[in-house]
Amino acid sequence: MKMAGLESMVVEEIKPTEKPVDREKTCPLLLRVFCSTGRHNSPGDYVRGNVPQNELQIYTWMDATLRELTGLVKEVNPETRRKGTYFDFAIVYPDMRSPTYRMREIGVTCSGQRGGDDNKTLSQLKFQIGNYLDISITPPNRMPPPMRRPQPYINNRQY
Repeated sequence: MKMAGLESMVVEEIKPTEKPVDREKTCPLLLRVFCSTGRHNSPGDYVRGNVPQNELQIYTWMDATLRELTGLVKEVNPETRRKGTYFDFAIVYPDMRSPTYRMREIGVTCSGQRGGDDNKTLSQLKFQIGNYLDISITPPNRMPPPMRRPQPYINNRQY
């Protein structure tokens, strides 16, 4: 019995490096940011052309990192500057199959601490111009909001 020769080859996947944006020659985009304390805004707040009232407008570029955006939010919100404040980022984008918006969490940063999401850029996170950014800001020493429990079925009463 003759066995066919098997070869195996290890291939290193090379991700295309992101070309840096020349901020001198590239026009910035308007990033509409909505901040809320302790929770994200509801996707329902973004229906029919409406947006939450807590809007912050930032002119930036697609190579802006979550750490850079955290710094810009801290500049205008002094209460968020305290060490240990968490910034939970989400992209809000239109649902192409219905007239609603969807929300996708993209990363977390923390004042005074380095984290794995700090250097993620808008481009890497698949942000598209026209999307919104929703940031849940949790002050230090404050527990995140409790998870909602599903309501028990009416017929499952305990006696």
